[in-house]
Amino acid sequence: MIPAVILVALAQIAPPGDQLPAETVKPKAVTTGKTDLVASTFATGDAVEEAEEQYATEGSLSLGGLFASGNARQIALTTAGKVRVRRYENQITAAAAWNFARAAKKGETLAETTVENYQALGRYDLFLSPRVSLFLQSTIRRDRFQGLDLRLNIDPGVAYHFIQTANQRLVVELGYDLQHDIRRDASRIQVTQPVPPALDPTITIADKTRTLHNSRAYLGYENKLYSEVSFVASLEHIQNFENAHVYRLVFDTGLKSTIRARLAVAMTYTMRFENRPLPGVERADSLASISLVYTLF
Repeated sequence: MIPAVILVALAQIAPPGDQLPAETVKPKAVTTGKTDLVASTFATGDAVEEAEEQYATEGSLSLGGLFASGNARQIALTTAGKVRVRRYENQITAAAAWNFARAAKKGETLAETTVENYQALGRYDLFLSPRVSLFLQSTIRRDRFQGLDLRLNIDPGVAYHFIQTANQRLVVELGYDLQHDIRRDASRIQVTQPVPPALDPTITIADKTRTLHNSRAYLGYENKLYSEVSFVASLEHIQNFENAHVYRLVFDTGLKSTIRARLAVAMTYTMRFENRPLPGVERADSLASISLVYTLF
């Protein structure tokens, strides 16, 4: 028979109720049902969202069009593709877009091209922390009606991610922009009509190429409002170092709604404003479109 003194001592050192020894880890439930997110450990709440964002693969294709016949003939096409791959601190983004339109009135044999531009983007991000990243971005654009055979932009900079979750992103970017333009020959010529008593018009020919050194500021926001609806908006400002009157603004906004599984419909609007464009070129261009978007992965 065990003495009463020994029984009292054992009662004092025994772990009460469900308390576990220090070397034992009690598993915790994860709300998403995933238990292998961060180096095979358990996570809950914001940690789950952060871990998911560190590993992402996204790809999509979009296509939209407008066709008319009868008193007026018109064809308009817009298509785009985007891929984003995130592997922990490394992220690569690539995108391309094409917009084209032709129109003709009744009785006209040949249709006239009214919209024609091609765009591509490549970008690499190195995340120094969950909120801060360094990036190198390059874009190219060919736009017939902006007088550009080619516009090349190279943009290194730093980004701060105020919000970076699976459902919402808010980012501010600051950096340098190198812009190199190769202009269309037809857009380089400007004819100024004479003012009496002058008799001959004045003809000015702009340079074939132009290189500008600028600062770049960017604000971007994305929100998956519901599981089927997402909203995006961004504003970019390019400011020339040498001339305060030379700058560009690019505003984008869009709303995407899922129709079924991987298929969605997207409504987008883009406005491009250039304060000092080529002679004869309007300062502001805008494009609104409705497209079907298919999510590849």
